[in-house]
Amino acid sequence: MSDDHPPLRSPELMSVGETALLVVDVQERLVPYIHDRRRVLWNVRRLVDGDRILGIPAIATEQYPKGLGPTVPELKERLGEIPSKLTFSCCGCEGLFERFRAGGANKILVAGIEAHVCVLQTVLDLLSAGWRVYVAVDAVGCRYEIDCRVALTRMDSAGATLTTTEAALFEWCETAGSPQFKEISKLVRERLDGGNLENPV
Repeated sequence: MSDDHPPLRSPELMSVGETALLVVDVQERLVPYIHDRRRVLWNVRRLVDGDRILGIPAIATEQYPKGLGPTVPELKERLGEIPSKLTFSCCGCEGLFERFRAGGANKILVAGIEAHVCVLQTVLDLLSAGWRVYVAVDAVGCRYEIDCRVALTRMDSAGATLTTTEAALFEWCETAGSPQFKEISKLVRERLDGGNLENPV
C-alpha cells in the first residue's frame, strides 16, 4: 500500500495526535512505599521519554505536595509545570484536560500511583467525562499488591483498556524505519537493571 494512503487503524489503538499521557502523583514521599517501585518508576519514565520523542502531550499531577513532596527528580526534569491537587481524582484540577481536548486528543494513557486511590478515581471520572482511557498496568503501583490487582480489575470492568508500557510505546510509534522508531526501540531494549537487550527490536 502506498505511503500516501496508510492503512486504516483500529479505533482500539492509540495514535499520535489523538492520545495524551497523564502521570499521577509520582512523588518523593510516596514512591519509597510502593510495591515493586523500581519497575513502576522505570516504566513511567520510559513512557514520558516516549511521549517526548513522538510529540505526545503529557500532564502530571501532585497530591498535596506540601505533605507528600514533589514529583521525583527524574520525572520532574522531563515534565513541564505540575499542578497540585487535594482531590484524589485528577479531574478535580480545574481545566487540566482542556488543552488535550483542544489539541484533538480523545484518548488518555494513565500511569502513576496509587492505583487504588488517585489513579482509580481519575480513570473512572475520565471515563464518565467521555474519554477513552488506557492504563499501563506495569506503570501503576500501590503499597500493597492486592490493592493494585483489585483496582485494575475495577478499571477494566468500568471500560478502561489495560495495556503495558512496551505495547503503548509501539502503538504510539505505529511504524518501523523512522528516526522516532529508532529512539523508541532504544527505550524498549532498556533493562531494568541497566544496559540494553542484545537483540534489537
